[in-house]
Amino acid sequence: MPDNNTHDTTDKQAATDGGVAGQAGQSHRNTDYLSSEVNLLNPSTPFMRDHLRIVWTGFVIWVLAVFGPVTATYVATDAMTVQMPVLGFPLHYFLVAFGAPTSALILSFWYSRKRDALDEKYGIDHATVEGTDHGSADAAAADGGVNE
Repeated sequence: MPDNNTHDTTDKQAATDGGVAGQAGQSHRNTDYLSSEVNLLNPSTPFMRDHLRIVWTGFVIWVLAVFGPVTATYVATDAMTVQMPVLGFPLHYFLVAFGAPTSALILSFWYSRKRDALDEKYGIDHATVEGTDHGSADAAAADGGVNE
């Protein structure tokens, strides 16, 4: 019975997922990210810096969309509990029940567009490259390991 719990890859080379990096993405191809220290406040590559800028911007927008109405209701109770003339709901209820889920959906769309633009900027192509041999006949597993 083979030991599936070891991660010794000395005898097998894992194939990539088929993504193709452009010239800007090639500069860190040989970086060993498993043994390198990753600092989220000071990323090592321009791609990581740009991606973290998008992530932190989205996080700030999400915090304002979710916790903004709740905090405003606590701070200015009279202003937030006024009935809305169109729908007849209190403003805080409408913002939490309709605004937060809608803003999350819009934020998801915004993130996907920004990430696609970032991939295009750095020449990262997620299209599967068919017919290329990466030096191994083994297929790449979903987690990056090699299927046996």
